[in-house]
Amino acid sequence: MKVAAMLITLKALLRTLILPPAGPLIVAIAGSLLIGRRRRLGGALLTAGLASLWLCATPVVADALSRLAERYPALDLNRAAGAQAIVILGGAQARLAAPEYGGPAAGLELLERVSYGAFVARKTSLPVLVSGMAEETSAMSASLARDYGVSTRWIENQSRDTYENARFSSRLLRAQGINRIVLVTSSTHLWRAAHEFASAGLEVVPAPVGLWAPRETGVLRIVPSAAGLLRSYAALYELIGEPVREALAALHLRRQSA
Repeated sequence: MKVAAMLITLKALLRTLILPPAGPLIVAIAGSLLIGRRRRLGGALLTAGLASLWLCATPVVADALSRLAERYPALDLNRAAGAQAIVILGGAQARLAAPEYGGPAAGLELLERVSYGAFVARKTSLPVLVSGMAEETSAMSASLARDYGVSTRWIENQSRDTYENARFSSRLLRAQGINRIVLVTSSTHLWRAAHEFASAGLEVVPAPVGLWAPRETGVLRIVPSAAGLLRSYAALYELIGEPVREALAALHLRRQSA
């Protein structure tokens, strides 16, 4: 368990250091430190770091990256026929204490998942499982009940990443005879999440949240913004994470066959 915890912490640290804004800033800082001794290299690194940070923060680039990361269309509720449960994934910000609510509450991205999960639950009357860390699942189940009148049938609160979401949720659901689920998570995250759940033995009906649609218009599409940077961060994480997942899965298969 200690090794697993260390690997998850290392993964989170690398993600922070590689992706924007920290990654491009580190490149730019390295360039500024080198520019006095190796002018060309330092200048190139400084320019590359600042330019990539600027580009990642522009909506036009963020939208292009998001569309690359999104692999599933919006859920057709007819496809949910035969599903036995809805799984809503954590992995986004939760507020442990929200004074205005007098208890835990979901942050913006997590609330978007919870809101859509509640919408699907009301349309299908399927029971709901929430999966994530304890603080996330507490906020999710509280928001579902308080804000949407949807009860949570199962709470899986031990997982720390998508791999564990899939393994722990599958173990819980398959013990109940459930094999087909509607999986609710962010649109850029869903491709990787669906493969993890399929590998864990569940049939997945993808239900993406936050699908790309035109937001900013006109000149605002090339003006950097915090929202654009956040969308680029999420998309790049998944675009990098999927090849890593495939490589780890292939390594696992080779070890099993050896």
